[in-house]
Amino acid sequence: MSARIDLNADLGEGFGPWRLGDDARLLDIVTSANIACGFHAGDPDIMVETVAAARARGVAVGAHPGFHDLRGFGRTRIQESPRRIERDIAYQIGALQACAALAGARVTHVKAHGALANLSNEDEAVADALARAVAGVDPGLALVVMPGLAAERAGARAGLTLVREIYADRAYAEDGTLSPRGSPGAVIHEAQEAAARVVRMVEEGAVFTRGGRCIPVEIDTVCVHGDNPEAIAMAQAVRAELERAGFSLRPFTNSFVEMCPGA
Repeated sequence: MSARIDLNADLGEGFGPWRLGDDARLLDIVTSANIACGFHAGDPDIMVETVAAARARGVAVGAHPGFHDLRGFGRTRIQESPRRIERDIAYQIGALQACAALAGARVTHVKAHGALANLSNEDEAVADALARAVAGVDPGLALVVMPGLAAERAGARAGLTLVREIYADRAYAEDGTLSPRGSPGAVIHEAQEAAARVVRMVEEGAVFTRGGRCIPVEIDTVCVHGDNPEAIAMAQAVRAELERAGFSLRPFTNSFVEMCPGA
């Protein structure tokens, strides 16, 4: 039997009449979708429609909460208390759960977005706020984390199921965090380069930093970002190369199928 891996993308990141990326085509490629919950992007129409489209394809549905930052697309660091962060995350998860129910699906996981995710990887108090929010809403939800960082430790302390993620199109700093987007080479644009890099990381169970460091990690899922012009080509290349290497592409959780038989 081939090894199993999940391929995820951040979707539903429009607002009102404005849409970002080609969600429909990405949903034909990925196996899990992280859907914006209204703070950095998304609204009730987009959330319900994106969940319904995922359900139709058997793609698992997750909440993608961020800072309340429509103008900055959730990439602005906002100084909030851990209590406020916890409540804002819980609010967003609940919003997507309601929209998913309207679409006949169920939220299976949570993945923090943008500046919130980066901060949760660096700050133990923010990481604990994220984990408490997830566990408080539904301890059965999986938490998607970058391996070896604060969010993973917080999720373990909270007793959550952890899904460890690598990025297809982002370079890594020496401490295992993502290189800042504004730095040269932080974002990988060439699809085949990204795909070959992903296969190497998954096969070797490690991430490779820009300085050449190899950091051993567990890997359960690969993220391809949907908010850039290369998204479709990159997702197709990553999926094709993983399958060529013998990996079976499936959601990291099967609770979506269990709730929605025949989906």
